[in-house]
Amino acid sequence: MSIVLVGLNHQTASVALREQMALAGCKITDRAAGLPTHNGLSALPHDLQLAGGIHDSLILSTCNRLEIYATSGDPSAAVHSIVRFLSGLQGLADDQLRSHLYIAEDEAAAEHLMRVACGLDSMVLGESQILGQVAEAFARAQGAGTTGLVLTQLATRAMRAGKRARNETDISRHTTSVSHAAARLARQRLGDLGEARVLIIGAGEMAELAATALHDEGAQHLTVINRTYAHAERLAQRFDGRAYNWYHLSRALAEADLVISATGAPHPVIRHGDVASILERRNGAPLVIVDVALPRDVEHEVSELSGVLRFDIDDLNGVVDANLAQREAAIPAVETIIQQELDEFLCWLRGREVVPVLVDLRRKVESLAAGELDTALRRLDGADPQAEEAMRLLVHRIVGKLLHEPTVRLKSEAANGNGVAYADALREMFALGDEPAGIPAAVNGVAHHA
Repeated sequence: MSIVLVGLNHQTASVALREQMALAGCKITDRAAGLPTHNGLSALPHDLQLAGGIHDSLILSTCNRLEIYATSGDPSAAVHSIVRFLSGLQGLADDQLRSHLYIAEDEAAAEHLMRVACGLDSMVLGESQILGQVAEAFARAQGAGTTGLVLTQLATRAMRAGKRARNETDISRHTTSVSHAAARLARQRLGDLGEARVLIIGAGEMAELAATALHDEGAQHLTVINRTYAHAERLAQRFDGRAYNWYHLSRALAEADLVISATGAPHPVIRHGDVASILERRNGAPLVIVDVALPRDVEHEVSELSGVLRFDIDDLNGVVDANLAQREAAIPAVETIIQQELDEFLCWLRGREVVPVLVDLRRKVESLAAGELDTALRRLDGADPQAEEAMRLLVHRIVGKLLHEPTVRLKSEAANGNGVAYADALREMFALGDEPAGIPAAVNGVAHHA
């Protein structure tokens, strides 16, 4: 059984392509017709699983990545099926999409998920939001029953690596999230934010992070607008700001110096006409718009308007981060943690390769022992129950001691990557799997009667 990964992220795909492939932005939904859902898309379509021989799957969809992890006995077929599935989301040709995808198997796929969970693969090095997103993706897949034992173990190890990286290193200390990067970009463009009139569009997690970041950068005049007024009011009250109903969007845009848009809408909420219609009321005052949503909230054509500076999440790469060097210095320590957790996972995974042969070996030895014990007890007809129980315990202990050493050695060889070869040899020498059905399965001290 192999682990496969097929994905794209901010390093391999433009924001426009990520926007196309986004499963309803930063939250997974049943955007693709016919996909089974559980609190959102969490599993691959059943026909895709059958076509690719895919046993289990986990989908990680965030603002900056879309990754599918799966297990399959035929990794090539699984990758082919997943690529076709991703291409079909927007009717793209397989070849058109493949150039933007990264594909990995087994150890490389496992290591990648751990790097993601630790923030080493994020747009902002060390950002902590991704760990929660990995946990949410795992919870969704668990709820849908698609993770299986291997992906459960992998996700658990990845989340453990992420938590250790944050607790044991400086990778996330003094970090700059996407929202903080947006606030810094705004300060670079507007200078002191103390008197800037700031409009936050949206009231979810990203909007709340943006409001916090702007407050940290000195912004004092915050307005929040959201389709649900109660949510806008709740967020505004946290920062002594004011809330607007959605139908006041034009007024709010006209009053703002800075707009941070962070909704989860599947389509633009600020269009060219919306901004063009309020420019006269601004008397030439510049307007900075930072769009941190995916899919993007602001139409690209807004950039063509005079006096308007529009930025999206890809523009945040260029924001100067004074603490970047400190976090970069923590990378070796994080990579050590990843290697430790990866080694533990691979040791467990390789150990699973030899479990079937160990089960068969124990079953055969115990069956033989049970048969010989029954023969001996029949010859000792009339033996008292205490003596019979002592004989059963003796045989049970002999079987345990006999199997202990080959079990330990086979697991040790599995940890070194030699498990399959040794398991095959053991199976051949003991003719495992050849015994007829119906032989007693164990000698475990429970009375057996012939």
